Amino acid sequence: MAQEIATLGGGCFWCIESAFNSKAGVIRAESGYMGGTKETAKYDLVASGITKHREVVQVTFEPSKLSFEEVLQEYWENIDPTQPDGQFADKGPQYRTAIFYHSEEQKNIAILSKKKIQEKFKDPVVVEILPASEFYKAEEYHQNYSEKNPEHYKRYAEGSGRKGYMKKVWGRE
Repeated sequence: MAQEIATLGGGCFWCIESAFNSKAGVIRAESGYMGGTKETAKYDLVASGITKHREVVQVTFEPSKLSFEEVLQEYWENIDPTQPDGQFADKGPQYRTAIFYHSEEQKNIAILSKKKIQEKFKDPVVVEILPASEFYKAEEYHQNYSEKNPEHYKRYAEGSGRKGYMKKVWGRE
């Protein structure tokens, strides 16, 4: 079975991970950190801004069942691509959006996808397209958070403004 990896920064990794956990063609979605300047990443360090990492989700998927373009469409529909300082209620450099590409093909697809999504928005799409670097898996308590803590996750997704935005812009929950 052929596999491909997509690494996506979309604010709080709980929400992006949750969006991909039950998506057909996804083998696994793992919360973690990428894009920093230090050779380690742990939640307290990332949250403090010391490491310059972003919260990301690394999605392993079967390209015969789910294309990279479809992965990106799911991503776009779970973020506000025009918000430069984080996502929804989560502000700070660790919450900024990014598509981390693992190949030139992914880079080219991401560039085209970003141009296409820009047509939907009046404000500039500020999602960065960056080369993938070392992925640091987040602590176990962050993995599958929406499944382990469904009530808290639901309150968070609604209270942060993400769910309302998704409904307003994409007509989905």
